[in-house]
Amino acid sequence: MKIESPAVDARDDGVSPLGAFGREVRLERERLGMTRAQLGNRAHCGYSLVAKIESGDRVAVREFAETCDEVFPHANGRFVRLWELVLMFAYPSWFRPYVRLEQIATAICAYHPILVPGLVQTEGYARAIFQGRRPPNLDDLVTARMERQRILAREEPPRLWLILEEGVLRRGIAEPSVMAAQFEQLRRIATNPHHVVQFIPDSTASYPAVGYPYSVLSFDEGADVVHADGFPAGHVIAESDAVRTARRAYDLLKATALPPEESVALLDSVLKDLT
Repeated sequence: MKIESPAVDARDDGVSPLGAFGREVRLERERLGMTRAQLGNRAHCGYSLVAKIESGDRVAVREFAETCDEVFPHANGRFVRLWELVLMFAYPSWFRPYVRLEQIATAICAYHPILVPGLVQTEGYARAIFQGRRPPNLDDLVTARMERQRILAREEPPRLWLILEEGVLRRGIAEPSVMAAQFEQLRRIATNPHHVVQFIPDSTASYPAVGYPYSVLSFDEGADVVHADGFPAGHVIAESDAVRTARRAYDLLKATALPPEESVALLDSVLKDLT
């Protein structure tokens, strides 16, 4: 059973969530007699970015919304609440159900044969991937991907278990400095006692789920679900037999991959070559 995206109309009286957020920022800023440059100074961004946010052309980062709640009288957290809606609509419609589930997951087990998963990508690595797709909203896609990672900075983040093919470390997605920064971040995750990172060696001939990226999400309450990546869209699967199959395959992937310590050593070897 697939969980399809809810049929939600992203527009209200012809105004998108992104446009509504920008309109509220402009109205409150003008009510205070504040210039865009002044708001930009408070929010640590430039005049042009404020203008793009107000016109509905850019997704703001959370810190911008927090600044608006601090600067504008009687905001009462309104801009952060609006921003959360804006951010959700920055994701493709088919991906939104997964993002909602990811935000409440207590454990995430992910396998990817080609790329470092989006949840742990650096901004440079993510930008390089998106640029290859030539999207019209590159900056918004990067912003949305980086915002997903806030769940890992929580006091009690979800437990993360990543299994990647060794080829992920050899694939030159971007220039060496970008790749080094990405693998340094991956190493920090791999050496965090809360998380695990493993690599499947190139020499491994065959193993479960080879070539098919997917994630298993677990929760405090409710059954596990699986997110299967695909082109042009992925989907969430909640059917119990399919989830059990994915779980068993992931257990076999763990047994096939290098132990965590050897996986860190592999990362160190690749980083040494890059730096």
